Amino acid sequence: MADVSNSKLFESIEDIQQLKDVLVVLVKTEWNSEIVDELERGCLNVFSQHNIKSKTLTVPGAVEIPFAIQQYSNNHNAISAFIALGCVIRGGTPHFEYVCQLVTHGITQLNLSLSVPVIFGVLTLDTIEQARERTGGTHGHKGEEAAITAIKMMILNKQIKASH
Repeated sequence: MADVSNSKLFESIEDIQQLKDVLVVLVKTEWNSEIVDELERGCLNVFSQHNIKSKTLTVPGAVEIPFAIQQYSNNHNAISAFIALGCVIRGGTPHFEYVCQLVTHGITQLNLSLSVPVIFGVLTLDTIEQARERTGGTHGHKGEEAAITAIKMMILNKQIKASH
């Protein structure tokens, strides 16, 4: 199991002063809104600590996240990163596997085709209890982790582009 204590994610963010006038677009789902809204709150808390602007778009379900990101990216130039936020909970049918595969594949494709990072903040779980453990419970807060990941990837992206 992935445990944030095995990561340096929460250590200080170097070169954050490079991030001036950035905008992060959060794309969240309507499904499992209690959990997804808490993921969004975690992102917004981190962004407010670092004076980072954000905008939230809401889509019906996880499968629609990649479409919304791609369309928004095609029509807006000033985006520095996207964060996909969702919560898919296993049910009694294969639908869970299809949804998880589709959203994962879609976000991977966006990361390979867009010039800005797309952070995977979609929880894929067996139970609602597991979701609560990952939104401020025993497994940390995956919304905060997604926001910190976005910050670090925006810094890295600026460094890569500046190295030309």
